[in-house]
Amino acid sequence: MERKAKIVATIGPASRNENILRRIFDAGLDVARLNFSHGTHADHENSISLIRSLSKELGKPVAILQDLQGPKLRVGILPEEGVHLKTGENVILSSQNPAPDIHSGSIFIPMEIPEFEKSMTRGCRILMDDGKLELQVVKVSDDVVQASVVIGGTLFSRKGVNLPGADLGFASFTEKDRIDLEFGLKQKVDFIAISFVRAARDIIMLREAINEMDPSLSETPVIAKLERPEAIQNLHEILHVTDGVMVARGDLGVETSPSDVPIMQKTIIREANRHAKLVITATQMLDSMVTNPRPTRAEASDVANAVFDGSDAVMLSAESASGLYPVESVIMMDQIIRTAEEHFDEWGFGDHVPIDPTHNSAIAITRAVYEISKDPEIAGIVVFTLSGQTAILMAKTRPKVPILAFTPNESTYQRLSLCWGTVPELVPFANSVEEMMQILDNRILEKQLFKPDQQVAVISGLPVNAMKTANFTLLHRIGQV
Repeated sequence: MERKAKIVATIGPASRNENILRRIFDAGLDVARLNFSHGTHADHENSISLIRSLSKELGKPVAILQDLQGPKLRVGILPEEGVHLKTGENVILSSQNPAPDIHSGSIFIPMEIPEFEKSMTRGCRILMDDGKLELQVVKVSDDVVQASVVIGGTLFSRKGVNLPGADLGFASFTEKDRIDLEFGLKQKVDFIAISFVRAARDIIMLREAINEMDPSLSETPVIAKLERPEAIQNLHEILHVTDGVMVARGDLGVETSPSDVPIMQKTIIREANRHAKLVITATQMLDSMVTNPRPTRAEASDVANAVFDGSDAVMLSAESASGLYPVESVIMMDQIIRTAEEHFDEWGFGDHVPIDPTHNSAIAITRAVYEISKDPEIAGIVVFTLSGQTAILMAKTRPKVPILAFTPNESTYQRLSLCWGTVPELVPFANSVEEMMQILDNRILEKQLFKPDQQVAVISGLPVNAMKTANFTLLHRIGQV
């Protein structure tokens, strides 16, 4: 049985050599994520070259997702041995450079956060090192913040900081992101993920930057990483302007509460499907496989539940980027997804999802084909598409038969590797229905995708050579042109 949910794996030091990456391709890689919080442009360029080369050699489309770093909130430089914070004691924090004069008896923590003091008010929580340490603001002045230690521990240089509920005045799209974006566009990455999205304006800002740098790439799909509570509050407006979302559960769990994350995950996935947007579930899915050859049972359940919730794809981060078992992590992810999908009818989110009626008329066609596909005579669905949007709409109905997406557009061919249940095929441009059917038969019989005389439902737009929005469907028996 063909796996339907897709696998996104982060490529890093543990996986960027040809031998390991080839094995990851064989294990089931669909989308290669490049994390621009780490590595140089030279590192990423080498990875992109290798991914494209293997994709072509193996005849397997693998999309490249550029994940922009976004604003990083970090502690500044501390003594090498770190600073031990005791519960109940007061500390002084500041982003000022040079640091303000501090009373000699006070513990001072430098903060690498623009206008940190202006973001803080009395009672604000300051979480450090993935929430392992917690402070609460007691007093704010122009150049320093005084806080009390709620949860103590040893704090080291450059650890991450979360400021739940704080009104951060800086943009999600930074100057570093702009430089990285320009590099990514030159490399023709397939997707661009923007970090710490709070509202639709963050997506719009990124789209404007893409259009400014290279108008020919203005249609490059954008994935909004949902990591802050504001993004959940503004979910609907974000979904109207983005091409997809990532449920970035790590920061969500720190910014809110771990107990809230499962509900947020289900809400985001449900609404993304309703709006016909791609959705990736990410963060610590098989985290123990960074150092162990097998995951915990809880992690296996986590991946399966993301599939049952309706994710288009599930993601590996450190597991494949820097872990000891990058290939085994992809193999395990593949096995868990396949097993979950065998039981999707029992535990999955439903027969098919309702799609927001604001979308175009292609929805009527895809819904009709979904109903047609329930006929036991129908072996599969073939979508002829230029942009890939009709294939995504078809996938959102979650048919039980395979979806083949035929496209003459190489960018669409690569990008549809992120689309649930969809097998992309790069084919010549068709000028008539007859030519389209001949292309369909030739490819299906050549690759033995279906057997002769099996019936498929075909979706396209008329006139065919105009590549219009899907407006017709027909039933076709393989080999009977």
